[in-house]
Amino acid sequence: MKKEYDYLIVGSGLFGSVFAHEATKAGKKCLILDKRKHTGGNIYCENIEGINVHKYGPHIFHTNDKKIWDYVNQFVNFNHFVYSPLSLSKGKLYNLPFNMNTFYQLWGTKTPAEAKNKIEQQIKEFGSDNPKNLEEQALSLVGKDIYETLIKGYTEKQWGRKATELPAFIIKRLPVRFTFDNNYFNDRYQGIPIGGYNKIIENLLENIEVKLDTDYFENKEYFENIATKIVFTGKIDEYFDYRFGKLEYRSLRFETQILDTENFQGNAGINYNDIEYQHTRIVEHKHFEFGNQKKTVVTKEYPENWTSEKEAYYPINDEKNQAIYLNYKKLSETLNNVIFGGRLAEYKYYDMHQIIASALIKSKKELENG
Repeated sequence: MKKEYDYLIVGSGLFGSVFAHEATKAGKKCLILDKRKHTGGNIYCENIEGINVHKYGPHIFHTNDKKIWDYVNQFVNFNHFVYSPLSLSKGKLYNLPFNMNTFYQLWGTKTPAEAKNKIEQQIKEFGSDNPKNLEEQALSLVGKDIYETLIKGYTEKQWGRKATELPAFIIKRLPVRFTFDNNYFNDRYQGIPIGGYNKIIENLLENIEVKLDTDYFENKEYFENIATKIVFTGKIDEYFDYRFGKLEYRSLRFETQILDTENFQGNAGINYNDIEYQHTRIVEHKHFEFGNQKKTVVTKEYPENWTSEKEAYYPINDEKNQAIYLNYKKLSETLNNVIFGGRLAEYKYYDMHQIIASALIKSKKELENG
């Protein structure tokens, strides 16, 4: 008996929205569920004082893949925003990522040779041939000054643990540039959608049925029976009722304020390294779209321990959690009628372009075989 929908898609973030769009183009009937009151997942923007506020943390689109860039540009035009964050440490501002401007601010070095020599001396003095934790790894990559000024405090706040208690693999590498270049990303294509990210999602989901404020798990049996296949973008351990245990995440808390000033900090993002600040950064949203509104909106970002009542933002990909995830992954591969995709379903940190690429690959494979 033919079911009402070809695909039931759980989650209206980028993975679910791209999959739904591609399936609909191929003549399939889709229904999207989202437990939030809006579509778009974590890229959702809320308009406040005429400013597109990134409700779940700042998102800057960047990619080297022209196919992905062309794909998103069919839904919305992008501006020419380039992310060049600053970092406040011990009362001084430093440019990120680590580049010649940063090294001049730290040491007064003016040439690449001077900066390289300084870093190499510190690696030789403080580094380790076999780093056993994040602190040892960082010292072995960039030396003491950069680590203590621009990495240690921020990282410990981000993860809620001492750097000596964090695994070394968290920072397998640190980008170091010996040019005066504050562009945070190396990617050729960068920008923010003109008018905000909601426009992408709205255009992806045009003419697709969406049910908001709807929890799939509250009526799982019913939803499973109305569609031929399920595309699941939520937490994979939750899907399997935590039979191998719960996966762990870090969460975030946001404090957003409207300020009666045109320009609060002069930059889209400033990191706060020092431990006396509980927040890790302040984002001023108008700068993503070069806004000239009379007021401004800023958000302080606070990392938090995750609980089931909070949003899961960053998977903790240590050995213990990876072992649990692999059990879920093997189990997921035994299901012929469920497709798992996205950050939570794959327990993997994805950038936006990577999620889109994954959704396009999986939808193509599914639609060619379906």
